[in-house]
Amino acid sequence: MKLNRSVLISGGLALGMTLMASAGMAQEAATAADAVAAAPVPVLDKADTAWMLTSTALVLLMTIPGLALFYAGMVRKKNILATIMQSFGITALVTVLWAVIGYSLAFTDGNAFVGDMSRVFLAGMGKDTLFPGSTIPESVFMMFQMTFAIITPALLVGSLADRIKFSALMVFVTGWLLLVYAPIAHMVWASTGLLSKLGVLDFAGGTVVHINAGVAGLVGCLVIGKRKGFGTENFAPANLAYALIGASLLWVGWFGFNAGSALTSDGRAGMAMTVTQLATGAAVISWLAVEWIIRKKPSALGAASGAVAGLVAITPASGFVGPTGGLVIGLVAGVVCFWGATGLKHMLGYDDSLDAFGVHGVGGITGALLTGVFAVKDIGGTSGLLEGNAGQLALQAEGILVTVVWCAVVSLILYKVIDWTIGLRVTAEEEVEGLDYSLHGEIIHD
Repeated sequence: MKLNRSVLISGGLALGMTLMASAGMAQEAATAADAVAAAPVPVLDKADTAWMLTSTALVLLMTIPGLALFYAGMVRKKNILATIMQSFGITALVTVLWAVIGYSLAFTDGNAFVGDMSRVFLAGMGKDTLFPGSTIPESVFMMFQMTFAIITPALLVGSLADRIKFSALMVFVTGWLLLVYAPIAHMVWASTGLLSKLGVLDFAGGTVVHINAGVAGLVGCLVIGKRKGFGTENFAPANLAYALIGASLLWVGWFGFNAGSALTSDGRAGMAMTVTQLATGAAVISWLAVEWIIRKKPSALGAASGAVAGLVAITPASGFVGPTGGLVIGLVAGVVCFWGATGLKHMLGYDDSLDAFGVHGVGGITGALLTGVFAVKDIGGTSGLLEGNAGQLALQAEGILVTVVWCAVVSLILYKVIDWTIGLRVTAEEEVEGLDYSLHGEIIHD
């Protein structure tokens, strides 16, 4: 049979193209296989793990005894034990909740708003399991994040000091950790989280910890009402030495908070530690300067509050800014948080007992916004406003808005439900007697 010449040519061309395509696909597959083979398999790094074990202990130190003493020193003598007990009780409660379900809700894939149930009761987490994308055991990462989850609700208690029931606080913290903290942590820090995918920057917890705690504290003090005698009685701190010691422990522990968030012992962790120190020192100076001008004397409480304000404001920025950014953020935070703890509170008339919103809420918002201004691409973030990326400032504002709305709405519902059921507040008689004895049957003797 005689074949058509054009048919032979077409067939030959088709066969050639098929062979070429097959060869190309084989080459691409081989290249991809080579790339996978060349990619280093994450292995445990003992130096990184040692640093993260240290950071975890430092962050736990921030709550007990750091925050416990800081808050205890600012209340009246009859409420010192109860105030310390709040931090201690929250530490124990959140430890259990985090291991049972909190960690899984925050740091597994899930969806844009919350994780899944794959790590409930820490299922599947063996001693050799590494946290994805890191060189440290997942158990160490889980513990590190547990200390963040512990201190956040302990911070908001500052707004409710002197008048909240211990039982109501424990119930509130349970609901708040699972419905507010874990979802916000997931949105900001999990790879599948809404704000993470948008590009919102929060290195160590400006939104997750401080704005969250500040807003929840503000909502709480509005719902629970002012302390008995507010505005007429003397609410002077019982022991400013406690407060200064507590603030000092917070300052030292914060290096684990910020530098530890690098999850490795590298140059970025070193820069985070540097800017944390610079911002804190600058905030103390600016707070005291304003206080000196307005009130004629720099106070010990002002120094402690200024330090915390600087620590709060640098937290979201610590892994993204350089020394100049750290100094400016601290200087601004000292002034803005002084206003938040004095002018704003008095202007609006709410009773934020220990200025949780004035320092953590206002400081967290300030730091989150200034992260968008001073972020340096070479350090680890997208360029900030000063490097020509105005869009980052808008993203930071979006992250703040989402955090404030989610936290405020859910916190309000939780407070109201608890108040309608078991009640949020102690009786007037118990408040006058003091929470140490009325709630715990103990007092501090002279």
